[in-house]
Amino acid sequence: MNQKKIQDWSELFAPGGPARLPRFADIAPFDFTPAFAEAMARHRAEIDTITAETAQPTFENTVLALERAGHLLSDVASAFFTLAGAHTNDELQQVEREVSPLLSRHGSAISLDPRLFARIDDLHARRTDLGLEPQALRLLEKLHRGFLRSGARLEGAARERFADLNARLAELGTRFSQNVLADERAYARPVSAEELAGLPAFLVSAMEDAASERGLAGHVVTLSRSIVVPFLTYYPKRELRAEVFAAWTRRGENKGAHDNRPVIAEILQLRAEKARLLGYPNFASYKLDDTMAKTPEAVRDLLTRVWERARERAVSDAAVLSRLAREDGDNAPFAPADWRFRAEQRRRAEFAIDETALKSYFQLDPMIEASFDVANRLFGLRFEPIPDPQAWHPDVRAWRVLDPDGTERGVFLGDYFARSSKRSGAWMSALRSQSGIDGGERPVIYNVCNFAKPAKGQPALLSVDDARTLFHEFGHALHGLLSDVTYPSLAGTAVSRDFVELPSQLYEHWLMTPEVLGRHARHAETGEPLPQALADKLHAARTFDAGFDTVEFTSSALVDLLLHTDGEAPADPMAREQAILTEIGMPAEMVMRHRSPHFAHIFSGDGYSSGYYSYMWSEVLDADAFEAFEETGDVFDAETAQRLRRNVYAAGNSEDPAVLYERFRGRAPDPDALMRKRGLAA
Repeated sequence: MNQKKIQDWSELFAPGGPARLPRFADIAPFDFTPAFAEAMARHRAEIDTITAETAQPTFENTVLALERAGHLLSDVASAFFTLAGAHTNDELQQVEREVSPLLSRHGSAISLDPRLFARIDDLHARRTDLGLEPQALRLLEKLHRGFLRSGARLEGAARERFADLNARLAELGTRFSQNVLADERAYARPVSAEELAGLPAFLVSAMEDAASERGLAGHVVTLSRSIVVPFLTYYPKRELRAEVFAAWTRRGENKGAHDNRPVIAEILQLRAEKARLLGYPNFASYKLDDTMAKTPEAVRDLLTRVWERARERAVSDAAVLSRLAREDGDNAPFAPADWRFRAEQRRRAEFAIDETALKSYFQLDPMIEASFDVANRLFGLRFEPIPDPQAWHPDVRAWRVLDPDGTERGVFLGDYFARSSKRSGAWMSALRSQSGIDGGERPVIYNVCNFAKPAKGQPALLSVDDARTLFHEFGHALHGLLSDVTYPSLAGTAVSRDFVELPSQLYEHWLMTPEVLGRHARHAETGEPLPQALADKLHAARTFDAGFDTVEFTSSALVDLLLHTDGEAPADPMAREQAILTEIGMPAEMVMRHRSPHFAHIFSGDGYSSGYYSYMWSEVLDADAFEAFEETGDVFDAETAQRLRRNVYAAGNSEDPAVLYERFRGRAPDPDALMRKRGLAA
C-alpha cells in the first residue's frame, strides 16, 4: 500500500464497512510501524493538553479528558493484536517484537507523569466534595488506584527502573508467545495410512487438512488442541501416543532459539523486582491486591481445599485405568500419555457413550445458533448475519446484534477454525468497546476458537468440550455486547480477573439443558434430535473424570501462584515447578494442564499471572449463580435473567463485584456450589 495515500491513519483503522471493521485488506504488516508512531504521538499530545491546563483539576478537564484520549491508538492496537493472535506472519511478528516495548514505554510515560498524577491525586483527595455520581466516583477511584499500582509515587532512579522493567517484560512476553507458536508450527508428524486405521473420520479429515495447509501430502498430527487431544484419546498404540504427548507437553522447552526456560526465569525475576519497588513482598501479593481474592493466602486456601478432594479422586481413577490397561495386555507402567485413551475406553464401558458418534449431534453451525438462542431467551437479543464482513480472514463470520426493540447493540464476529497462523486456545476480545460518552459507542466483539476445519462440503463437528468452549467464549462476548455503562474504562470485561470468568463459565451451563439439547443437538446426516437416552447418559457422565480435570487445572494454578509468591525469583523455574508438584503430591500418572514453558496465560503477559486460579474462583460464582435459576424451576426464568443482565453482564466495573453479585443473588455465593458442580462434594 502506498502510505502517501493515507493522509490520516484514522481512515485506515476507523470502523467502517458492513461490520464496522478496520480496512484489514488494505493494511500491510509494516504499515503498523508508522501508524503506531502517529497514534502514540497524538495520544501524547492529548495528555500534554490535559497537564498544561492551568485551571483547577475537575472531573471533566482531567478524568473525562483521559477517557476521550487515545482513540487512534486504541484502534491501531486492537487491529494489530487481532492479527497478531488470529492471523499472524513473520512480518507481523517482527513488528510485534519492535512495537511491544515502545507501547510499554508509552504507557509508562503516561502513568509516571508527575503532572498528570498530581491532577488525579488532587481530585481523589477532594472526591467526597465533588458531587460525582456513583459511576464517575468509581472511575476516579479506579484511575487513582491504577496510577498508584503503575508506580506514580516512585521517584528518581526507582521511577526510571520501573519503566525499564515494564518495557523489558513486554519484550519477554512477546518472545514467550512467539516461541510457543513456533514450536506448534514446527511439529507436523506424518501418520501413515496403516497408523490411521481405527481413528474417527473427523480426526482423519482434520489431519489431512493440516497436512494440506502445510503443503504436505497425506496426514499429520499437529499440536493444535483440536487434533492432538482427539489423537491422544483414540490412537491405540502407546509408543506414538507417548511421542506426540511429549511434543505437546514440551512446547517452549526445547533447546535452541525457541527455548522459553530462560525467558521464564527473567520474567519471574523482573516481576519480583517490580513488586518490591511498589512495596509488596512478592508479585502475587501485588497482583491479588486488586482482586476479589485480595491475598495469596486466600487463593491458596481455595485451591488446597479443592486439590485434596480432586487428588483423592484422580488417584483412585488412575488405579482403575491402570487395571484396564493391564487387562488389555498393556503391562507397561501407566503414563500420562495413556490417560485420555484409557479414560475414553472406561467412559464407553461405564456409560456406553461413543464420543465419535456423539460429535454428529454437535455441529458447529447449530451450536452457534444454540448460543444465540440462549441469548435470545435470556436477554431478548437477535442476531442478523452480515454477509462478506471483510474481516481479517475469509473464515471469519459476523452478525449484527439487535436488542428486543430492534436497535443495534453491536457487532459480533466468530473466527472458529484452527490454522497455523493462529495461536492456540480460544479467546474473546474487542475491536471497539462500549461507551456512553460523546454520543455513545456500540461494541464490536469477536471470539477466536481453534476447532478442526472439515473437508469441503462437510459439516464441522464438535466434541462436547468444543461446544462448551464455544458457549464459554460467547459468554465473554455477551459481557462485552451487553455492557451498559457510561465510561469505556469501566465497560464490559474491564473487571477484576477473578470476576471476569463468571459470565463465560455461567453461560456454559445452558448448553447441556434439555431445552437447548432438544432444539439444537441434531444429527448431521439424519437431522434427528439427540436421543433422550443419550442425553441422560451425558448428564450421568457429567462429572466423569472430574478428578483428572480438576487436578490438571489446580496443579497449574498452584504452580502459577507459588512461582509468583517467592520474594526472590527461583534461579531455575523448572526445578521450582517440580518441587511444587512434589510438595502437593501430583499424581505420577498426570501432568499439569499448562506446564510453565507454554503457560501463555501467565507468561505471554501478566493478565493472568498469579491469577490462573480465577477460573476456579469464578466457578464458585457460576455454580452458585446457575443454582439461582434452578431454584425457580425454569432455567430461563425472566426475573432472574433480568437481575443477571443488570448486575453482571451489563454492569461492567461500575461497582464492586462482590456488591454486584450479592445484588443478583440476594446473598454471598455458597462456596460448596463448586464442589456440587464438580461432583466432589463430601
